[in-house]
Amino acid sequence: MNGFFERITTDRSTRARLGRIHTAHGDIDTPVFMPVGTQGTVKSLSPDELEAAGSQIILGNTYHLYLRPGLEILRKAGGLHRFASWDRPILTDSGGFQVFSLAKLRKIHENGVVFQSHIDGSYHEFTPENVMEMQRIIGADIIMAFDECTPYPATEGYVAESNTLTYAWAQRCKKVWQEMEPEYGHPQALFGIVQGGTFPHLRKQSAEQLVSLDLPGYAIGGLSVGEPKELMYEMTGLVTEYLPEDKPRYLMGVGKPEDIVEAVALGVDMFDCVIPTRNGRKGQAFTWQGPLTVKNASFKEDFRPIDERCGCPACRRFSRAYIRHLFQAQEILGLRLVSLHNIWFYQDLMTAIRQAIRDNRFEAWRREFYRSYPVENNSTDVEVHLDES
Repeated sequence: MNGFFERITTDRSTRARLGRIHTAHGDIDTPVFMPVGTQGTVKSLSPDELEAAGSQIILGNTYHLYLRPGLEILRKAGGLHRFASWDRPILTDSGGFQVFSLAKLRKIHENGVVFQSHIDGSYHEFTPENVMEMQRIIGADIIMAFDECTPYPATEGYVAESNTLTYAWAQRCKKVWQEMEPEYGHPQALFGIVQGGTFPHLRKQSAEQLVSLDLPGYAIGGLSVGEPKELMYEMTGLVTEYLPEDKPRYLMGVGKPEDIVEAVALGVDMFDCVIPTRNGRKGQAFTWQGPLTVKNASFKEDFRPIDERCGCPACRRFSRAYIRHLFQAQEILGLRLVSLHNIWFYQDLMTAIRQAIRDNRFEAWRREFYRSYPVENNSTDVEVHLDES
């Protein structure tokens, strides 16, 4: 995977990095936000709409795609790119987070995990080996190692044992990845996932173990699961100190706009989260002045766009009052418009971040951002488990 990641510059007053990831389906400018398309679709939005918003890469999830539509359908379709009509890069999570979210429906053992489907209760087993094979058939450009995502809170002993398992599984994933032939002719980059809970020495241990495997990229997992934000930032900053400068860094499941801004300052390159679309379906819109709940009664006679700085289709054509009306009438267009606006906002946010790093003024931009954008609370959202996108 030589030439996979190009680090262009680092901001002089923070650890924010400007970079570019090279894949067979196109280049990805970083820092980047990746909309979540758990089942091969970003809920309620079309590929054309995602592209128009500036989305460079989307996510799929191995667990969900394995259960529906199934690997045989994906193989016959020519992989997820063709099946979903998305010709830009795709990243697939290994499904580990979803499997471990099943709690009472799964059993962890040294070889992998046996679990029951949340759809029909049928039994399945995920191992590092078959998860690599699943992602080969799905055909994503970036694939994730199978790991155990530790919950918050968790005891130090549990997290230490989990680290041992995650490292052993990562070694097995790498072996299969090195030996397997791509199903559709394009290379797939394997990322390891750093765990370690909220214990600094265990985060350091996990990072150093995974770095020793010399993988194309590294993710930071097990955060944004309910811990205080300051603890999330502390663990993120600690881990990025131990990750290679010449490899991309991906903070999984994060997050809110302010979380992205802070993590970029700590040297993170890649983000994903269901918040733009999940919250959009509930009527929460993100703006440069902070989030607003457009279905609230206060917007009944508000004929301004969601955000006057935004050029998305929702803001160009419709008012807050009209979109509120759509939610009140339970019209699908309402949730689509807010979801689309939120994806545009997140992509505009990343464009502004990249420009600020390019101009070597990210810290000044960050202060300007917070002058108008209020921080909501001091705890992280617990990421969606089995809900999609």
